[in-house]
Amino acid sequence: EEEKKMTRTLRIEGMTCMHCVARVRKALEGVEGVAGAEVSLEDKRAVVSLERNVDDAVLTRAVADQGYAVVDIS
Repeated sequence: EEEKKMTRTLRIEGMTCMHCVARVRKALEGVEGVAGAEVSLEDKRAVVSLERNVDDAVLTRAVADQGYAVVDIS
């Protein structure tokens, strides 16, 4: 059975340092169904690898709960 990985790219406002990046990555990786997250301070985005479909609202809430704003998801 071939496993298909899905990804979502989140544009995030409010991250100012590597501590912010770590908080966002930890929050996203704590969401059920998320395989991993690569967060870039420079690009102000996170690329999230999903094991299964995860609602965008769940990803947005995980980031918002840490005090940052998701301004776009693709």
